[in-house]
Amino acid sequence: MKTTVLCGRALTAAFLASGLTLGASAIAAADPDAQSQAPGPGSVPANAAPQAPPLDVPPPDAAPPDPGNYDAVVTACKQFGVALDYAANNYEDFAYNTAGGGNNVNYDDPNVANSNVVGRTALREAASTALDAANTPGLPGDISAPMRSWSFRAAKLLLLMGIRGGGDSLNTTASDMNTDAKNAQMACALNGGRA
Repeated sequence: MKTTVLCGRALTAAFLASGLTLGASAIAAADPDAQSQAPGPGSVPANAAPQAPPLDVPPPDAAPPDPGNYDAVVTACKQFGVALDYAANNYEDFAYNTAGGGNNVNYDDPNVANSNVVGRTALREAASTALDAANTPGLPGDISAPMRSWSFRAAKLLLLMGIRGGGDSLNTTASDMNTDAKNAQMACALNGGRA
């Protein structure tokens, strides 16, 4: 049982600390030592798929983005990304210090107590920043809704930490925040922004 809880908390911390940060960055992998022959000008295989357009070019049938909304999307998504990074970097220690105890969290442990204060302070700032991002004028609702939800859940998490809530409620709230963050990041990406 303790191993399952430890894994759950470790995964939660991993999602908050690195998953959100890496989710916003482009990742590419290549093998520089791989040697392959480029096909000649007339040697295209019969089953070859057409070449996909670059990722930064919208599909030919896509409507051009509304310049007013585009600026709002870019601004809000960037601001939300900053909130995610700040929350993840400062909540991580609390998540690690409380991992493995099941629903029991030893708030009397000095490491837990210190990381609790740091984590709550960061969540308070991040929740405020995320809510400001969600309230950006001209921001489409499909982007602002998960940002707003993330902000409210961050406030809930800092309250749970403040009233010394159990590990299960902390983990559930953090998992819900991860879902909201993913939804906001996807909405940003679909609308030309990046969180």
